[in-house]
Amino acid sequence: MADGRGYNWRMLNQSLIETMGGPSRPAVVLLSGGLDSSTCLAMARARGYVCHAISFNYGQRHSQELEAARRVAKALGAAQHLLLEIDLRPIGGSALTGDLPVPKDRPLDEMAAAVPVTYVPARNTLFLSLALAWAETLTATDIFIGVNALDYSGYPDCRPGFIAAFTEVANQGTRLGAEMGRRFTIHTPLIRMTKAEIVRQGLALGLDYGLTHSCYDPSPEGLSCGHCDSCLLRLKGFAEAGVADPLPYAPPAGV
Repeated sequence: MADGRGYNWRMLNQSLIETMGGPSRPAVVLLSGGLDSSTCLAMARARGYVCHAISFNYGQRHSQELEAARRVAKALGAAQHLLLEIDLRPIGGSALTGDLPVPKDRPLDEMAAAVPVTYVPARNTLFLSLALAWAETLTATDIFIGVNALDYSGYPDCRPGFIAAFTEVANQGTRLGAEMGRRFTIHTPLIRMTKAEIVRQGLALGLDYGLTHSCYDPSPEGLSCGHCDSCLLRLKGFAEAGVADPLPYAPPAGV
């Protein structure tokens, strides 16, 4: 069945699974536990890679995502799941690592208009650097990251130009690249997909989105707020995909 942009998700899913007949190679997959990174891990696995998932406890206020990452890594059969502690709170500059309020109920067209306060300075540069270091010790030249440049919150480190620049850094600044002639590939399978397309792809690959967590400002009980940029983009994706989001959301204030 094709969607409005001509994608046939059943055929795409089958083509991904068929690649599993070839020899497996190791890959490092950045896994936050959110919708995008979890789908990215499912796609890497379907392409036949032996997936080594890496997550980061960086002092984020939405630390529930780390438990989600553990659940997803286990469910999708990651060969390893490495959790690195890297506290970015002393650096500041973000609502996700400090006391700045998380924006709520912003119009979708406003989200990509400017870099929001939920941007964590140089986060993907730091995370990709650490993923690259681990990949080199694994003699792996494939790194997967679930960045998206369509339905996203305007982060500069989710754009194709940044990924191309970091790939060059990887190839110039590592022993595998500079001395041994191995070429790194930073895979971004979601970068041109809408949230609805991402949801459909994950479901086609059997991903249980009830294991994931996306909210930037969850309730004390760990429930998603339903109003931050991440929740709104997630809910938009499920609505446009025509399926219900399996996550529970916190009731409105006063209810």
